[in-house]
Amino acid sequence: MAQMTERMMELFKKVPAIVLSTATEDGTPNAVPVGSKKIIDSETILLSDQFFNKTLANMKASPKVSVMYWEGQEGYQLKGTVTIETTGQRYEDTTRWIEDHGNKIGFPLKSKGAIILKIAEIYGVSPGPGAGKQLA
Repeated sequence: MAQMTERMMELFKKVPAIVLSTATEDGTPNAVPVGSKKIIDSETILLSDQFFNKTLANMKASPKVSVMYWEGQEGYQLKGTVTIETTGQRYEDTTRWIEDHGNKIGFPLKSKGAIILKIAEIYGVSPGPGAGKQLA
């Protein structure tokens, strides 16, 4: 597994949304913005599924995904494999977190699942000669 640095985790927490990319079994790409995100540890992130339709179907068919996030001239791409949790403590905690968040913003939200990404590779997406370089 690849590990995010403190700086990578700091930026992940700071940005309001990330881009989650999936693909169908035949390779048709799909990318969606995701704002409900948390770091579990330096090798693992959690995304909450409120509105995934094609994305969820893609992850069930092919659990390999990519997450990208950036601010200004600094950015990272995380690649790995997801598992989908719809029962258990982590799912229950995610459900409460999302419901509380929805209440705070005045828009009812319900989590349908906790998407757990185990990071296998990390790439830089910052412009310049190092763009696309594998960092971990």
